[in-house]
Amino acid sequence: MNRTLFTSLLASTLIVSAPAQDMALSQIFPEDSAWELVVEGYEFTDGLTSDAAGNLYFSDVKGGTAVYRVDLEGKSSEYIPNAPGISGLKWGADGKLYACVSKEQRVVVFDKDKAVTELAKEVRPNDLVVTRDGNLYFTMTPTSEIRRIDPAGKMTVVSSGVVGKPNGISLSRDQGTLAVSDHGGKFVWVFRIEPDGTLAHPGNYMTLVTPAETPEVGKGDGMTTDVHGRYYVTSAEGLQIFDPTGRLCGVLPAPDSKLPIVSCCFAGPGHAWLYVGNGGKIWRRKTTSAGALGFEEPKANEVVPK
Repeated sequence: MNRTLFTSLLASTLIVSAPAQDMALSQIFPEDSAWELVVEGYEFTDGLTSDAAGNLYFSDVKGGTAVYRVDLEGKSSEYIPNAPGISGLKWGADGKLYACVSKEQRVVVFDKDKAVTELAKEVRPNDLVVTRDGNLYFTMTPTSEIRRIDPAGKMTVVSSGVVGKPNGISLSRDQGTLAVSDHGGKFVWVFRIEPDGTLAHPGNYMTLVTPAETPEVGKGDGMTTDVHGRYYVTSAEGLQIFDPTGRLCGVLPAPDSKLPIVSCCFAGPGHAWLYVGNGGKIWRRKTTSAGALGFEEPKANEVVPK
């Protein structure tokens, strides 16, 4: 996509991809879809994730002291107190909430009673995912590493030096592929997840649209996946959406262009609303799709939104 075309597309609230790309944003967002403010008054919202019911959870990684929750009626509340400095959150198939506590350099898990257990310490975690079979993968941005904690609790380095500044992380719907954004480059990398939980065949699968002043750095950040296999990646240019083949569908500017957009997930009724963390605010937008819940098996003959 050339810069002239991209600039003209940015002038619209809804950016539609070039004709050659077969999953335009007009197929994802209804004509009346627009950003709606969900919560504000925080310093730096991050770690957006959803439970099976569609409730949204997030952190205020800079100024907050808790894990916060927004229910299906839009009411926000403190969910887990005394939990500052969290940069990544994810619900597991076991009904537990996993977290990267970047401020304390550890990875933890909160059980159903909100009691905390430490899974790793003296690490530099940024974001994480948890597979249905209990493998936890997390990014270590300062050390160019991706690490795995297996179901038995053993931690190993499964990638080192491939992604310069690994940041956001997401799973394909079938959980056979791990996608990782590079905060210091212009690619989103993918790895095949082997049966033993190791990673293989890395590739720079998606190319981010980058700012003119930093053409090699897109600042890829938080990620999520929908039921159609599309990847949603926050970046310096806004929310970038890619089809399952890695082609760009289009870019949505941040709701507040003066603030960074760093985290995203599907939540709300039917997991059909796309939420983003944008500075101290969280916004949402109605879609015609739905989030791929990593902790739930896709149903046989499942009918998903078109």
